[in-house]
Amino acid sequence: MPVTVTRTTITTTTTSSSGLGSPTIVGSPRALTQPLGLLRLLQLVSTCVAFSLVASVDAWTGSMGNWSMFTWCFCFSVTLIILIVELCGLQARFPLSWRNFPITFACYAALFCLSASIIYPTTYVQFLPHGRSRDHAIAATFFSCIACVAYATEVAWTRARPGEITGYMATVPGLLKVLETFVACIIFAFISDPNLYQHQPALEWCVAVYAICFILAAIAILLNLGECTNVLPIPFPSFLSGLALLSVLLYATALVLWPLYQFDEKYGGQPRRSRDVSCSRSHAYYVCAWDRRLAVAILTAINLLAYVADLVHSAHLVFVKV
Repeated sequence: MPVTVTRTTITTTTTSSSGLGSPTIVGSPRALTQPLGLLRLLQLVSTCVAFSLVASVDAWTGSMGNWSMFTWCFCFSVTLIILIVELCGLQARFPLSWRNFPITFACYAALFCLSASIIYPTTYVQFLPHGRSRDHAIAATFFSCIACVAYATEVAWTRARPGEITGYMATVPGLLKVLETFVACIIFAFISDPNLYQHQPALEWCVAVYAICFILAAIAILLNLGECTNVLPIPFPSFLSGLALLSVLLYATALVLWPLYQFDEKYGGQPRRSRDVSCSRSHAYYVCAWDRRLAVAILTAINLLAYVADLVHSAHLVFVKV
């Protein structure tokens, strides 16, 4: 049976899919005139303008430029699919849970666009010479910020309210799962060079922690999107609680071990950035090794806080079968 979640024991239903009190309009062009429809049109236009500006001057060379271009194209494509599904009234035929999919995507898209809005100007735009390409790149960054705000607004409008029966992904723990997996992906990008961790078993353990917790959180998201939470051999609430507790414990060890073995000289670390030769100059499209180590340490702390919040908020959920 599908599982829905409410944040309190009061199980009253909502009359609005946008969170603004307007009725849901299915299979009608009028859906675009509703607040949520207009917001999604803004998302569509802003991401389209962002990648079009960059593509018109070929200003996306290197891994960071590729990431930003992928972000805008991906967000544009999925937003277009969501609009088509709602305009044609195809929610029941969509292969994933429509109760969970739009807000899950909106949360990922907000994080994707936020990362592009930070990474693209800091690692790419600042190295471009003044001229048409730089102007287009700056404008693309502006529209990326607009898209980020638009997706974040959708999450704020459609997230679960107290007493509302909704899909798990619309609750705080569900949204935290999105954050946890996204941060883990950023960590994987920073530790893509095996030389950062292969010299110490403790650091290899940290990498294993990131991978294990990412896989478990991804499984929880996929089970909800596919509405197949009943395939687990244990109750889904127990799985979520165990997942959050295990992740907190594992990330706590990583938060201690990663900085200790990366920045403490007694354990072979480098406490000062100035000692890293790769950080002696600014490079386009490149993040030096010491900065990568520091970024992973910070992201580890962020994810630990996310898992702690996940564990705390999970205790306030009441699961009902529908």
